[in-house]
Amino acid sequence: MPPRSALWLVIGAIVYVILVGGALFFVIIITVLLQVDIAEKSFGAKVLYDRLKFDVDDHQKVGVIGRNGIGKSTLFNIIEGRDKDYSGRIILRKGATLVGTSQEYHDAGDKTTVEYILSGLPHYARLSKIIRTFPKLTSPTSRQLNEYSEALTEFGDRGYYNIEGEVTEELKKFQLEQYADAPFKNLSGGQKRLSEIVKIMHSGAQLALIDEPTNYMDYVAKAQFIDWLKKTDTAILVITHDRDVLSAVGRIIEIKDGGATEYQGNYDAYIRGNVVATAGAMKDYEQTEKRIKNLKQKILDYQRLKEKARNPATIHQFKRLEYKARDELAELEQAGRPSFWLDEESAKEIGYKDADRYQKYQAKNIHISTSGTKSRSQRVLAYAHDLAVGYSADRPLFCDINFDVRVGDRLELHGRNGVGKTTLLKAMLGQSGPIVLEGETGLDPMVNLGIYRQEVDQKYFDLPLSEAIERIYLDQKLDITTTKVRQLMSNYLFTEGDGNLLVGDLSGGQKARLQIISMLANNPNLIILDEPTSHLDLPSIEELERALSHYGGAMIYISHDDYFRRKMGGTTVQIEAF
Repeated sequence: MPPRSALWLVIGAIVYVILVGGALFFVIIITVLLQVDIAEKSFGAKVLYDRLKFDVDDHQKVGVIGRNGIGKSTLFNIIEGRDKDYSGRIILRKGATLVGTSQEYHDAGDKTTVEYILSGLPHYARLSKIIRTFPKLTSPTSRQLNEYSEALTEFGDRGYYNIEGEVTEELKKFQLEQYADAPFKNLSGGQKRLSEIVKIMHSGAQLALIDEPTNYMDYVAKAQFIDWLKKTDTAILVITHDRDVLSAVGRIIEIKDGGATEYQGNYDAYIRGNVVATAGAMKDYEQTEKRIKNLKQKILDYQRLKEKARNPATIHQFKRLEYKARDELAELEQAGRPSFWLDEESAKEIGYKDADRYQKYQAKNIHISTSGTKSRSQRVLAYAHDLAVGYSADRPLFCDINFDVRVGDRLELHGRNGVGKTTLLKAMLGQSGPIVLEGETGLDPMVNLGIYRQEVDQKYFDLPLSEAIERIYLDQKLDITTTKVRQLMSNYLFTEGDGNLLVGDLSGGQKARLQIISMLANNPNLIILDEPTSHLDLPSIEELERALSHYGGAMIYISHDDYFRRKMGGTTVQIEAF
């Protein structure tokens, strides 16, 4: 088999036919579709990537993970050519088509949702224009006739004759059917993201880049997406920390320490491989630390010997050894300390020596403080009795909902998007909008409530982060000091410089961490969480799960993350459309 590097610009798979003992054997070599080799990428003084390299082969499904702010979305911008400010090279196989989920929608104009999706399909706009304008030509040239004929053929080969109906049907599966002919610009952020997924699914591209696809999906839509992910021939690079999605990929690339660490297999394989890799890396780092200490001592020794020496040749020799040691020391110190993270279960199972190393070297994680005292009180903090809620008197969203939430209880509200889960919460909280048509719902008037919402309140968007944290506390009539703001920022992995960032400019992960700060500000005895794992990275999700498992108060939650649901447990209230 020829070396992998020799296959770079070969289109398609190469089939070798080998004759052995009269029998034919076929060996198929899968070719490289994408090569990423980024020597350096920086933002000011911050080095984001340093020798980040990996390949993607035909049909591969690759999960891309890494801490919030590590540069995963920047990587996609580089691959798609939107960010050219880097050193290195990106090679997409000649003739291959790449599509990606958009982050901005300035070019949507007045297009309907279907029109927007179709315009994003490879070559659809070009081919449609040729086919649409040719009949209007009075005296077409032979070139135009040939172009028209080729466009008709390619349009059919790409399956575009039926594509509008297929896209409309896909929108229906994602509960967007009613928005098919509506202006795309009027859709919510989540609806636009789902429309982007529909575009990817019908693109027929060789490579698709998908950024956090399931953040706005319910459990039915997510199951459909994962099923498509497993079956499609399109090679996929997907940024996600959704463990259900990571369980469906065949390879995981972790972006950390400026480079890319690869793991063959799905999420479970990554967890196992990460244990081995982390144990080895910790040992290597200990050796590096010893080497650094040794080099520092050698430099001092060479300096002393150089000062004592009288022979010019001897002085020159010690000077050369000193410079050599300094060069090696500078190289080792520049590399810095690697990032080490193990999931909670793996950290419990490693040997005591590795456990001691991990306690010493583990990567800094968010620190969530919750009450650990379990109460035996039977006090009802939230309730719903024979409840029916809607937005008009003649059209209930759901009916016959019953629950009592006591101190220490866990209650999950489960159902499809749009069925009324968030509306139920609004009714329970007494917020304007929903109408209680039957029954009753509400909170204990003395409850201390904390809420994790899907979106940060826009009133904080124009405030710097440090001021927003202060305002969150003041809005709840809580004491807050500059020292406490700094401590909270540190606990939730914000740097001092992050304090000057406007909340509206924070990443999804940073906004999620701000939401946790807000939820826990008043030491609540009842917390309500609406999709809390969206945007958080894996270590932060695990820290959130760990803290919530020790939380002594009551919890009501909405989540389509099956891992999170299993960890939280409790009673499930299924909400069905009326």
